[in-house]
Amino acid sequence: MIAAHRLKSIRPLGYAVVSSLLIGVAWTMAPAVAVSQEAAVPQPSVLDAVTQEEIQKFCTSIADPARDQRYLLQKQELEQLQAGVDSRIAVLEERKAEYEDWLKRRNDFMKQAEGQLVEIYKKMPADAAAPQLQETDAILAAAIIMKLPPRQSSLILAEMEPTKAATVASIMSSAGDPTTSKDPT
Repeated sequence: MIAAHRLKSIRPLGYAVVSSLLIGVAWTMAPAVAVSQEAAVPQPSVLDAVTQEEIQKFCTSIADPARDQRYLLQKQELEQLQAGVDSRIAVLEERKAEYEDWLKRRNDFMKQAEGQLVEIYKKMPADAAAPQLQETDAILAAAIIMKLPPRQSSLILAEMEPTKAATVASIMSSAGDPTTSKDPT
């Protein structure tokens, strides 16, 4: 029984010794494991140099086609921009023609009222001129009234039927409006 008692008291001591021995062995082995792991890291070899050379050749061989493709894309973009500019120029040319047409119509319109006819209506009283202008073409009536002094023009328009006066006034306002290029009636 004494021997059994001694074994029980030695066991805890034995576990401590064994565990410290294991820790010591692990501690001394750690640098060796680290060195073996460093040795596992691949070092540049001849194969890597050949691969780098192949990569360089590949990149050099595709540089010209890549540049050509880039130039082609830039050319296509420039062509699209040119098409946009051309369409805008066409719209501006169309507007210019429309404005020139408007200017021609306006000048023709103003020439209709020139001369003796305006002088005749200038000397007429408003209540006599209104019925006559009411029966003429609306464009001609508007041209004549525009050539008269503003006071006389307002008196003539006041004597005309409201619908005819409104038509004449509309033609007169469109003749002075630069955005109007169509027929003023």
